[in-house]
Amino acid sequence: MKDRISITMLEGGIADVRLIRADKMNALDADMWAALIEAIDTLKNMSGLRVVVLSGEGRAFCAGLDLSSLSDDRAPGASSAGGTLAERTNGIANNPQYAAWGWREIPVPVIAAVHGVAFGAGSQIMAAADIRIVHPDTRIAIMEMRWGLVPDVAGMALWRTQVADDVLREMIYTNREFNGSEAKLLGFATHISDDPLAKAMELAEVIADKNPHAIRGAKRLCNMLADASDAEILQAESDEQVKVIRTPNQMEAVMAGMQKRKPNFVD
Repeated sequence: MKDRISITMLEGGIADVRLIRADKMNALDADMWAALIEAIDTLKNMSGLRVVVLSGEGRAFCAGLDLSSLSDDRAPGASSAGGTLAERTNGIANNPQYAAWGWREIPVPVIAAVHGVAFGAGSQIMAAADIRIVHPDTRIAIMEMRWGLVPDVAGMALWRTQVADDVLREMIYTNREFNGSEAKLLGFATHISDDPLAKAMELAEVIADKNPHAIRGAKRLCNMLADASDAEILQAESDEQVKVIRTPNQMEAVMAGMQKRKPNFVD
């Protein structure tokens, strides 16, 4: 993982996670796929974690699939990320899907800071973040149709809560490129910023100062919105509230607010 992705723990439990294959615009080769999976599994099991900020070094967030992978001599259905597309190697996902979907399974919020390019699989990794902060000039495209392929890096499961159905269909069918400003209007981006990483870090610091158990519960609730029934969501709201109400962290949130000081939470 060390030559593809770096993880730096900052003050307050913020993980600064960066794709560092800058010479290739962070394109996804076999080693990058493996590094993404390793990074996700590392973060899922990290104690003291409060927020993740995901970005790319160099000129791009992620240029998508390394095109050399398209010419690899592989059997039909085999994946450049290892295994086959049909295999569920990581829970409900195959390897490339997990490289995106896995960010949703990290128990704390993930903020993507996106600049330069987010093409193909890169746009789907971006979609996996809870919050997406994008430079207005970022070039974005659901690129797979250009190569005669369909998007299959978990994007379909992720975009359905972000983008209108007809807009999504157009972008998939045409592989039209759009910029960060349009991404904000269409739902692909949460915010636009001339300095996405600084904005992401600023937001991460705000989230890191909230009750970590309530934040994790809120993410579990948000992850249910796509396909849970009303009854299941209402029950889950109650269940999550019971876990946090009148606990030391919840009381600390109240006291810190009343005393206008920084809270001191325990994991």
